Amino acid sequence: MGDVDMQKIESLAKRRGFIYPGSDIYGGLANSWDYGPMGVEVKNNLRQGWWRRFVLQREDVVGIDGALIMNTDVWKASGHLEDFNDPLVEDKKTHERYRLDDLLENEGVNVGGMSMQDMFDKVKELNIKSPKGNELTDPKMFNMMFQTYLGPVKSDDNIVYLRPETAQAIFVNFKNILDTTRARVPFGVAQTGRAFRNEITPGNFIFRTREFDQLEIEYFCREKEWEKYFEHWLKEMHKWLEYCGVDKKNITKYETPKKDLAHYSKRTVDIQYKFPFGTKELYGLAYRTDFDLKAHAKTSGVDLQYRDPITNEKFTPHVVEPSFGLDRTLLVVLLEAYTEEKERVVMKFPHWIAPIKVAVFPLLKNDAKLVKKAREIFENILPNYASEYDENGAIGRRYRRHDEIGTPLCITIDHDTLKDGSVTLRDRDSMKQVRIRADELLIKLNKFFQGEKFNTLAKT
Repeated sequence: MGDVDMQKIESLAKRRGFIYPGSDIYGGLANSWDYGPMGVEVKNNLRQGWWRRFVLQREDVVGIDGALIMNTDVWKASGHLEDFNDPLVEDKKTHERYRLDDLLENEGVNVGGMSMQDMFDKVKELNIKSPKGNELTDPKMFNMMFQTYLGPVKSDDNIVYLRPETAQAIFVNFKNILDTTRARVPFGVAQTGRAFRNEITPGNFIFRTREFDQLEIEYFCREKEWEKYFEHWLKEMHKWLEYCGVDKKNITKYETPKKDLAHYSKRTVDIQYKFPFGTKELYGLAYRTDFDLKAHAKTSGVDLQYRDPITNEKFTPHVVEPSFGLDRTLLVVLLEAYTEEKERVVMKFPHWIAPIKVAVFPLLKNDAKLVKKAREIFENILPNYASEYDENGAIGRRYRRHDEIGTPLCITIDHDTLKDGSVTLRDRDSMKQVRIRADELLIKLNKFFQGEKFNTLAKT
């Protein structure tokens, strides 16, 4: 990651079409972000890579896609209506609101293990003011769920909420999954999708936003085996980060103190990342016990126990939950890939994450024969790899643009191509170039993206 700072990442992200400020032409919307043509490809690659790794390549995990708006009784049973709160203080003059823990962390205070009262006492002790320099109100708890209404009439009878997490759709569908699949404990249910939290002070680019994508698994097991699966998923989460190209030295583990555990958790470990703005939570791994299934069974009146088909034993499974934030993953991937060299900035994404895999250039855009041949090669590659045809500007500028969006390979069609059928293949990371026969390009590309070293492509 080097000395990259957030300003550099935000600048590149907008300039190269990864991430734009939301509602930009109207002056934006506080901490709202839109993913551009490059960003949406990276995001899709991460989502699909995660799904492939944790669902398609495992026989013990199935997937669902639950609704964003659920029956309000779901959130009563889960405890979110009562317990999904953050400590809030308000500027007495401007009435702007701030998270109590954020104010303390900005002053270098470690809030781990501190109660709300402990935090407020610390604010008084340090005489911390609001960012505008004004006195703060006493703290109060603020529910972070977005409230709306189902139907055309606003009334207390049709209040609903946008989901603050994806997990609950898995729990309420537990019986349906058992009835319609061959799933047997231990097994997991995965889901990806949007979640919404009315954060008091979102910030740090896409690190904390009010709408975000989660990648979650609820892994159902016997109570006596939860520790085994907890350790298994902790290892799997670290392997995933390695697969995403994240340097181990930037990763730390934080064991949540018992008094700070969520109402459903008996143990939670945060996987933290050393961001430019501090070491913060990236992922979470929680042992949710049997809280959720029992709570929904009690509230709904539906039996959510599991019957072992061999022993006929009936019990409520316990749950280990690995939870990944897709937007935070993307931010970390951007930070890890960003590389400044003497003559260029290059995004050294792992090849599977790169938004464009291959770029095709005619050496000159005003040479009809070169353009025709380049288009022919491009159209042959496009069905196989995410590709881009680019004929604008000097060849060096085209290389630099594709370095900044992380394209692993660039192909240049020149006058020698018309003579001997060979093209120039250029490697993003080393900037080395080799000549390859055009009719062998797909074979060479396949070898490269399957792991063969660039230096050997001209020889094989």
